[in-house]
Amino acid sequence: MRNIAIFYASSTGNTKEVAKQISKSLDGIKEYDLKVTGCEYMQDYENIILGISTWEAGKMQEDWEKVWEEFSHIDFKNKKVAIFGLGNQKKYKNNFLDAMGKIYFQLVKANAQVIGFTPTRGYEFEKSEAVIENCFVGLAVDIENDDNYLEKIEDWAKVLKNEFK
Repeated sequence: MRNIAIFYASSTGNTKEVAKQISKSLDGIKEYDLKVTGCEYMQDYENIILGISTWEAGKMQEDWEKVWEEFSHIDFKNKKVAIFGLGNQKKYKNNFLDAMGKIYFQLVKANAQVIGFTPTRGYEFEKSEAVIENCFVGLAVDIENDDNYLEKIEDWAKVLKNEFK
């Protein structure tokens, strides 16, 4: 697989665990914790996976907030980027995965080719900034309310293997 890495930030460890599962499914690709590295190595990769969780009423995870200015200045031209987001569809049904949507719109603005959209069917939420035409702009993960999230990670990784070629 060509030049690929995962960049994530994790407050509780859940986003880190999902990043590890994705890495394992993609033959052990490199993982970067944004709290440690910031966005420093993103330009080194042609294929990037970004992981973020949504907090409370649509807030971005705190380490993402800290690197947002740096992230907003990256040109992603000629890069394929996939996003995975964590959230709680039942407790925060009016802003499920909004932080993933914020990343998506910044990537589009920064010339990225965003890949890895997934269907919204099977999820129970009212609104999300991470939905375009009945698809999430990446992999939607709800560890608290979805017993099949590990299967979804595996399936998504298979799709990414083809799209990152």
